Amino acid sequence: MQTYGYRWIHLCALKAGFKCAPMTINKLMGELDLAVMVYSRHSSNYHSYKGQLGTVNDNLLKQQFQATEPYTVLHTDITQVRLANQHWGYISVVLDEASREVIGAVVSQSANKQHLSDTLDMLQHNLPAGVTPIIHSDQGWQYQTALYQQRVQAMGLTASMSRKGNCHDNAPMESFFSLMKRERLNRQSIVDLAALVKMVQKYIERISLNKNGLTPIEYRQQRLTA
Repeated sequence: MQTYGYRWIHLCALKAGFKCAPMTINKLMGELDLAVMVYSRHSSNYHSYKGQLGTVNDNLLKQQFQATEPYTVLHTDITQVRLANQHWGYISVVLDEASREVIGAVVSQSANKQHLSDTLDMLQHNLPAGVTPIIHSDQGWQYQTALYQQRVQAMGLTASMSRKGNCHDNAPMESFFSLMKRERLNRQSIVDLAALVKMVQKYIERISLNKNGLTPIEYRQQRLTA
């Protein structure tokens, strides 16, 4: 196993009153096959913005998250999770603003175009015929690509984007990821990608009640049959 974070352990040891050299800690970690499994909040953030590389859509929502009808406003984003095998897992989610229902979620070992395509495939499969929602994202490189822009248009969706570097413009998505990590993903070490897939699936299956005691799916069904 790759040794990681020996300098962080050295700092903790010094604060605790133990005198030792950083390389000694690094050597001992290697001999014991150990790795630090605590990561700073900053290191687990995923930043996909790489400048304006393609199409940047207008911000149609302007932080007005007031949708009450399902399939009128969707939010999408990608987050990353550090795995115990020293790799990353990437979770792409599409969320319904009104019901908080997860319309699509894809876990991958890489945040690439295939990951994006798989997310759009799942979204297209799960959306009922005839709906034409807004889909809001940040300005990540994935969402600026012709692949995303053309697929979204072909599906009858209207693309909207946050302002550069303003996470509050996509607050429902940020809130979902934060809650999922606090309630599930950060509570234990995640061995590998397969384990992450199972954890995400189980979390979505038992997602918290949020609308007058209704699950997201029950809320959606109630609104659509009202």
